[in-house]
Amino acid sequence: MNIKQAKNDIENTVRLYLKRDEFGEYRIPLVRQRPVFLLGAPGIGKTAIMEQVAQELGIALVSYSMTHHTRQSALGLPFISHRKYQGMEYDVSEYTMSEIIASVYEVMEKSGIREGILFLDEINCVSETLAPSMLQFLQYKVFGRHRVPEGWVIVTAGNPPEYNKSVREFDVVTMDRLKVLEVEADYKAWREYARARRLHGAILNFLELKKDYFYRIETTVNGRSYVTARGWEDLSEILCLYEEEGMQADESLVGQYIRNERVVKEFTAYYDLFNKYKKEYETEEILNGSWQARTAERARTAPFDERLSLLGMLIDRAAGEMGENMETGDYLTELLKNLKSIQAALEKMGQRTEKAEGMSAAEISVADISVADISVADISVTDMLERQIQGRKKQMESARMAGSLSARDQRRGRRLIAFLEEEKRELLLEGGALAEKGQERPAAEFSLIKKAFESRTAELRRQVAQTKERVENLFAFVEDAFAQGNEMLILVTELTVREDCARFIGQFGCASYHRHNQELMLSERGSDLMEEVAALNLEQADGK
Repeated sequence: MNIKQAKNDIENTVRLYLKRDEFGEYRIPLVRQRPVFLLGAPGIGKTAIMEQVAQELGIALVSYSMTHHTRQSALGLPFISHRKYQGMEYDVSEYTMSEIIASVYEVMEKSGIREGILFLDEINCVSETLAPSMLQFLQYKVFGRHRVPEGWVIVTAGNPPEYNKSVREFDVVTMDRLKVLEVEADYKAWREYARARRLHGAILNFLELKKDYFYRIETTVNGRSYVTARGWEDLSEILCLYEEEGMQADESLVGQYIRNERVVKEFTAYYDLFNKYKKEYETEEILNGSWQARTAERARTAPFDERLSLLGMLIDRAAGEMGENMETGDYLTELLKNLKSIQAALEKMGQRTEKAEGMSAAEISVADISVADISVADISVTDMLERQIQGRKKQMESARMAGSLSARDQRRGRRLIAFLEEEKRELLLEGGALAEKGQERPAAEFSLIKKAFESRTAELRRQVAQTKERVENLFAFVEDAFAQGNEMLILVTELTVREDCARFIGQFGCASYHRHNQELMLSERGSDLMEEVAALNLEQADGK
């Protein structure tokens, strides 16, 4: 199976292992909850999918590489305990808690999350002294005398022997206690992940042309050469930073991440061409709708790899803008919930104040008063903002400690906190002015926050309108340069399969997309068309 299928299988397994009956007992007894064993070549994304599963299920994740552990660190250190049995005293050997088990309890304490995944990587590379204890652990979830807490699912991973000289092949007795998933490198599955992570366009476009360069491990006269998914992702990160700093990426840099001389040379040459195309085709003018006729003519007569590179650059640019719009929309939607809670609290406090003013002290009972109903005099809007700020920080820290905070959730949380902190500062500065104007302070303060929120929503509407126009310009250019050729098919397909693009079009619309989508019957033949795109004969297309 590919890595995406493995992720789905693990997610389903964890969900089922944590399913309880009406009495709170696990439907699958702990002894029958076989640890998952991911067996696959290095660098294909085994660790990455564990983070995704934990984030999507909202549970904790503790990861360990077993190659770093000795018998003592995994099982605990021995010590002498004094015991008394049937009137006789004895010295008994005990063990301190395993470092691994202790880490699980520590995460539970700090995050407050009681269920999770214990991920043990390179489990078939354990030391010789630790190997005998692994069978007991895999069957009973026990290291030494300490058990993995209930609600924690064990997932393990390892490499086949041909990739790692340290591998100790498990015998049948051990394998029979595992749920084995054999994972293979698969470009299509990784491409979906790479798009969502917004990897560098040069890498994605290069691999579209050279799919067999996505993953390879070879033995050469100079030793082992390798190209892995991990290497491409790490290279993407450094390329983006090099470009931000205006630094020149060269063959030496690429070779630090991609350990195959031929692939390094070809990618470096393509990266130079990619930057050349970006400059010569003036992609910003195309998206702004101000391209020159000669630009469309050059694209029309260009070799297929050049056309594909240009199209990839344009799609990546448009998709990035749509993704930013959707992230901003998600952040504002969540922020709106916070503001509504403040508004509801203010209304409730106003009602409580009106009720109190019309009653005598003897008529107000303790039961009428709650923390949520304290009077306007007791709590200010800035206090409410501070409580929301601290609540969000605590929530993010809990998820971070649990290893289940995704990069996207982190960005959204930071933006929300930044807005609340900014508005709190503004209210503290404006407080005196509001009092001098004789305005009812809570209502006036909330009005200022509402105004700031409306300003941001207005900016989002402006950005969405601009993005829609630029996407329409992209369709117009593809029509001008390529008519109804394979390029239009690729464009529509890419906007269909990219999650943020599909969400953007579904929410805000795109006339050209819907028109071409209907013409290509993509809604009915989506899967068939994807196979056609994947099966395009590049050499034949180059001659058209």
